[in-house]
Amino acid sequence: MSEPVDATAFNFEQGQRARKLFAAVVLAALDDAIADDKKYGNGPEQIARWARSRDGREVLSCAGIDPNERVVAGLMEFVARGVRTSVALSREESERRHAAEQAEAA
Repeated sequence: MSEPVDATAFNFEQGQRARKLFAAVVLAALDDAIADDKKYGNGPEQIARWARSRDGREVLSCAGIDPNERVVAGLMEFVARGVRTSVALSREESERRHAAEQAEAA
């Protein structure tokens, strides 16, 4: 017979996996908007339109992100920078940004 604690742990793990899947969809939407920005120049508007849409709000919620206007502004700013998500999330980029902030503070 299954223990209730095991079932709870299993459900939690499944929920975490689902959240990661939806987070990957958000990252893909950001990459698509960055590509649109480089090609057509309308990337921030595209990601804002998506994030404000019903589907976008649902995906953001399922990824554990509150779909409010502050988040939409952050997504637009990220797309405007033009750095792809794979690069932005890499260790090298993180270290480079941290070094730049340290140099700027000094």
